Amino acid sequence: MERTWCKPLPAAELLIKGGRVVDPESGVDAVQDVLVKKGKIVEVGKDLKAGKNTRVVDAAGMLVLPGFVDLHAHFRTPGREDEEDLATASAAAAAGGYVAAFGMANTEPVMDNASLLKGMARQAEADALIPVGFFAAVTKGLEGQELTEMGELGAAGAVAFSDDGMPLPTAAITRRALQYVKVSKRFIAVHAQDASLFKGGQMHEGPASARLGLTGIPDLCESLDVSRTLDIAAYEDAELHVCHVSTEKSLEAIARAKEAGVRVTVEATPHHLTLTDECVASLDPNLKMNPPLRAESDRKALVEALRSGLVDCVATDHAPHASEEKDVPYEEAPFGCIGLETAFSVLHKELVESRDLDLGTLVTRMSAAPARIAGLDAPAIAAGVTADLCVVDPAAVWTVSPETLQSRSWNSPWLGQELTGKVRLTVATGRVAWDDLA
Repeated sequence: MERTWCKPLPAAELLIKGGRVVDPESGVDAVQDVLVKKGKIVEVGKDLKAGKNTRVVDAAGMLVLPGFVDLHAHFRTPGREDEEDLATASAAAAAGGYVAAFGMANTEPVMDNASLLKGMARQAEADALIPVGFFAAVTKGLEGQELTEMGELGAAGAVAFSDDGMPLPTAAITRRALQYVKVSKRFIAVHAQDASLFKGGQMHEGPASARLGLTGIPDLCESLDVSRTLDIAAYEDAELHVCHVSTEKSLEAIARAKEAGVRVTVEATPHHLTLTDECVASLDPNLKMNPPLRAESDRKALVEALRSGLVDCVATDHAPHASEEKDVPYEEAPFGCIGLETAFSVLHKELVESRDLDLGTLVTRMSAAPARIAGLDAPAIAAGVTADLCVVDPAAVWTVSPETLQSRSWNSPWLGQELTGKVRLTVATGRVAWDDLA
């Protein structure tokens, strides 16, 4: 059963010459050429020759990487196409080097039935530039009461199940979900949050919230629910994925669970890995997200967990909002920021160039690791595989603006800022999905 869908595009005929190929899965980190014929990588090596009708790409000084996979995005369709749709979301993903991305179920209407999922798959076949897939809801209407038909939704191609945006409200519904998800051979992805501790919160609870006079969201709000859900997953021996982990306390619980053999995977976002609650002093509504930006100690713990593999992968939590929704006082703004187009640039600059993380580890956490969690083949730069790769100019400087973004929304934490590192070419399923080399 398919888990992703996209529109048909012409198969690529490319010779990518002289780039630094970094593919930890293939054990490659060297300046090499990559020859793509009929959408497949046929050779990786030195001094390769282009055939007739093969486009030659001069990648000198650039990085040639396996394409990225995003396990957590919000496509806003159906229902909020004014903020994003499959065409714009997939274009944004391609511009960020992504070769697959998965949308969450908190759409309008909620993705909680197979007919809607099948309809969105057909829409993706008409509009999506890269393969996209969909999470289905755990509970009908995201109401936390009645489970969806997980077997039917899994058969229709749902990658997994999540009520992201809403926590599962009780231990009982969490337990039932973890029991019944086994029928579909998928997993549950949880938005860990204790609603009683979250209510009315605007940002992380700490010295910064006290100075700003904003209601705080304590780190316990997340870690208590993480611990409870891990205990239930252990009891049921079920697969669990923790979305957008943000606190050191959560990581401690996850480490204990992994050591005990709990089948749990974990994601962290670029904004939680690079920004902190101190940034909120600007009162920029684009810095308001859920979970909130945390303390510097939490950020450092996340980076270390990403390096060690305790955090399995990077996910963007790309959450578009219309400009008028964010163009309000901080307290009135909705939670969420976009991130597909800036993820690699931000993480390469803030973590790799600072030597907090090596490039190969970042590539693995953005490509092979999330692909495997999603049940996809890991993108690789090796002879005989379909081309799923991106070419990045690490020295390119660009400004994040509505004009430079492919997304229909521009609620980025880095709006107006210069970033270093730009994806110049993305090849997804053997087709050129993004070309910024002209």
